[in-house]
Amino acid sequence: MSAPVTDLTAHRLRWRLATAQADGQVPSIVAGIVRDGALVWSDGVGDVPGSITDTQYKVGSITKTLTAVLVLQLVEEGLLSLDAPAASVLGDVGYADRTIRQLLAHSGGLQAEPAGDWWERSQGGSFDDLAAANDGTAAAFVPDRQFHYSNLGYGLLGEVVARLREQTWWEAVRERILDPLAMKRTSYQASGVHAEGWSVHPYAQTLIPEPLPDTAAMAPAGQVWSTITDLATYCRFLLEGHDDVLGAAALARAFTPQAGEEHAGLAYAHGLGFQIFRGGSGTLVGHSGSMPGFHAICLVDRDRRTGVVALVNGTAGVPVAGFGAALLEELEAWEPALPRPWVPNETVPAELADALGVWHWGATPFVFACEGGDLVARRGQVEKWRFVAQEGRIVGSRGYHAGEELRVVRRSDGVVSHLDVGTFILTREPYEAGAPIPGGRPS
Repeated sequence: MSAPVTDLTAHRLRWRLATAQADGQVPSIVAGIVRDGALVWSDGVGDVPGSITDTQYKVGSITKTLTAVLVLQLVEEGLLSLDAPAASVLGDVGYADRTIRQLLAHSGGLQAEPAGDWWERSQGGSFDDLAAANDGTAAAFVPDRQFHYSNLGYGLLGEVVARLREQTWWEAVRERILDPLAMKRTSYQASGVHAEGWSVHPYAQTLIPEPLPDTAAMAPAGQVWSTITDLATYCRFLLEGHDDVLGAAALARAFTPQAGEEHAGLAYAHGLGFQIFRGGSGTLVGHSGSMPGFHAICLVDRDRRTGVVALVNGTAGVPVAGFGAALLEELEAWEPALPRPWVPNETVPAELADALGVWHWGATPFVFACEGGDLVARRGQVEKWRFVAQEGRIVGSRGYHAGEELRVVRRSDGVVSHLDVGTFILTREPYEAGAPIPGGRPS
């Protein structure tokens, strides 16, 4: 269990919180920090109606990650393919020719919002009503032209889940995510002590109440309410995976960039239902959320094993993604993440044994070592490639050779001659004579 943050760190974090509340002119803001899977700090500023960690706020598009997890569960079970069109489940409705992957990653070119009244402030209707109003003719782009965020796409994905599970989208969320994770204070509508949703008049600085409709068929895009405690639990899931929800390997695939926007300057991308921001140890993954009266953020830094959640009951005023990232940077500045302890290997996988040591690509040396069961190739002290033993093969898991097989090639007498990874030939000596190109001295 991680220890709570120090008093100094807590003060720095509270300063960030208080500054965001004052500068953003929002009624209240609450936040929490997760380290090694545990909630180690939480605080709130403003008119929080109950416990900081147990008061519900609407989380907006963080809901989309729940929908994505349900879809990825179906993929893992073999009931759905990422590259199948949604029409394989929904039939001939607008935009159902887009693939599940395109809908998850916002790369299908769908219009951003469903036709009709602004869905976030309106009572929702059935999926049939949604499909009838959106026949596929209002696309912003052709599929895969560029990233274009679409709430409508998640209405379709929620219906895909409902039909394949033969239950409502919300029943699937509750049974397949919330119950296994014991997220007892996450609900469809506000339940128990909760914050009211407000906008702030820009000149009078008075509060304007926002509506809290049941968005129905569009609920998979942004309906859910939650708390700091429950979202801290969700951060732990995003960091570690969960055998009864979605494993770590499947989550890692969900966090792989699928689509991005040129004008974001490589600072933002979208995975399979998850937002990916540049920051922290490299990237932060999770999702921001907004609905009338509320803003929210839930992000994790997987390498540092930290996470942040923040909930605001104001329609505007706090740029939550940047605010969440700033809280994590504050934590790292004052209490940096500790590296994982080194432990010796008890054994070396048999497939890797003959690949250890110094190998040369041409005249460039690389040191291959077994680190935690992986085969890691470093140039100097910098990791360049990483491989894993997989069913008798050595397969790249990170770097240029990811997905490629590394073969240990032997001479007729059984002695290792060289390594071959996707035609990259590595030899014990620079340009070793007798080895395939680039072996032998340049003519």
